[in-house]
Amino acid sequence: MTRARLLRGAVGAAGFLIAGELFIRFGLSEGLIFPAPSVVLYEAARLVADGDFLDGVVTTLANWAVGLLIAVAVAVPVGVLLGALPPVERAIRPLLEFLRPIPSVAIIPLAILLIPVDEMMKVSVIVYASVWPILINTLYGMQDVDPLAKESLRSFGFGSLSVLGRVSLPSAAPFVMTGIRIATGIALILAVSAELLAGGASGIGIYVIQASSGNRTDLILAATFWAGIFGVLANLGMLTAERRLFHWHRMRTGASES
Repeated sequence: MTRARLLRGAVGAAGFLIAGELFIRFGLSEGLIFPAPSVVLYEAARLVADGDFLDGVVTTLANWAVGLLIAVAVAVPVGVLLGALPPVERAIRPLLEFLRPIPSVAIIPLAILLIPVDEMMKVSVIVYASVWPILINTLYGMQDVDPLAKESLRSFGFGSLSVLGRVSLPSAAPFVMTGIRIATGIALILAVSAELLAGGASGIGIYVIQASSGNRTDLILAATFWAGIFGVLANLGMLTAERRLFHWHRMRTGASES
């Protein structure tokens, strides 16, 4: 069950924190300048009341949301189009396979040079990174559609658009949702990475840079902790939506809830 998984995860995280606390507090890490987990958690709690950090969170999450929404708006229609037109997909596939493995972080310096507007540059990098899992999963979903179901609908006189809307899209929807869930985490990583590499006025990455300039390792880890929390919450939210919307798909494929 999902609750059991959450409980196991919480126990594992607590065990890791306790082990780290003991490792640092009892001098096993002599010579290592590193704050204890209790110090990091204390500073993370204090950040909730830090106006500068909260402004940075709003900026980062806004870029993350805008970039992810644009990626969905671009990747889903393109994936559906390529899945519905196999000759076009075969012609474009070499280009996709060339661009897809390029590390998204590696294009940030290029984006800085090409896009002078700071927020636009960061959103563009997020879009580039997020497009690929959504596009590829949408394409796979379209290719996984039962051909017999499509032929059955055509035999009753339905046209291509009707087959697409009644069979292909509903069948591919769970794959699309999985791609969006994967892209959600990638988009957050790129949102923070772009701030770390490109700088700016506000953001979680900017707060980390400022903390590092003052050698505040505790604040660096506290801000990183919150970035991780946002990623976990986003993933859990997408998983919950995926289970509720596409429970029928999990039953059909025999996927386990545990």
